[in-house]
Amino acid sequence: MACLKKTRPSLLRPINDMCRAALVSFVILAPAGLAASPITQALTDAQLKGSATFRFLGVPVYDAKLYTPQGAAFSWNEDVGLQLTYRKNLKQKALVESTLDEMARQGNPVPTQSQLEQCFKAVSKGDNYIAISEGANKVGFWRNGQKTCTLSYPGAKRAFMSIFLGSDTRSASFTRQLKGQ
Repeated sequence: MACLKKTRPSLLRPINDMCRAALVSFVILAPAGLAASPITQALTDAQLKGSATFRFLGVPVYDAKLYTPQGAAFSWNEDVGLQLTYRKNLKQKALVESTLDEMARQGNPVPTQSQLEQCFKAVSKGDNYIAISEGANKVGFWRNGQKTCTLSYPGAKRAFMSIFLGSDTRSASFTRQLKGQ
């Protein structure tokens, strides 16, 4: 159905009202944003496994969601998708440096700072990043649905995902919730 411009309001109002109703129905009935997500495109039968809010000194920084194939338990042997939706503004420098620091703190191999600068840009409240593993040695990143980079080096998946899903994260309760435990 094509929506028409209002040239004669009295004649076209019912048609434009129908178009508006159709658009509203489409928006309301569309799945909650996951249908066109990079996660569903990259992971077979991706389903939400768990979610958690990361807080620093009590202040919420981001909401995280973990997607696994068929909603299965998290496993380092399977590819996963991780979505972070930010609750506050953060500069690129803060994202890059905190990621490098956390990877190094856990004893994982780290990419170069310039590699992470290609992946991470500043975020504003409501922005999201998605990280999707591609085997043990690759992690792809999307910012607000647009691909930013792929980190590719030995152990890249475990090195990055351990920040959120490893055994030595900054918050054990956050990690348990994210894993759906």
